[in-house]
Amino acid sequence: MEAGTQTIIVAGKEYGSGSSRDWAAKGPKLQGVKAVIAESYERIHRSNLLGMGILPLQFKDGEGAEKFGLTGSETFTIDTGSALKVNQDVTITTGCGKTFTCTCRLDTEPEIAYYKNGGILNYVLRQLVSA
Repeated sequence: MEAGTQTIIVAGKEYGSGSSRDWAAKGPKLQGVKAVIAESYERIHRSNLLGMGILPLQFKDGEGAEKFGLTGSETFTIDTGSALKVNQDVTITTGCGKTFTCTCRLDTEPEIAYYKNGGILNYVLRQLVSA
């Protein structure tokens, strides 16, 4: 964070299972995590990440960090395109030249609005201020 480098988490299956729910998403937010790329998510945890303004991305079926040889030392570029859409594909490119496609797990239009506002709290505050 001090160096200004944005951080992501690369995770396996059922990321967030057994977590203490919203606290498990607050920790990564406070540590500067901007996105999580996981093989799959515990349903509520995906929603809590989004509520904190963290972008939930999911590897395609049968894919994961091991398949792409990811070690965690890579730099990543996440290309969401010009406009976010529900469950759109995004292209991930590593500094090592590896490229793969993930699904952006913004599953509803309101979730896109929450993410664009930096999380649900920021969204609600902006709604109150503009009212």
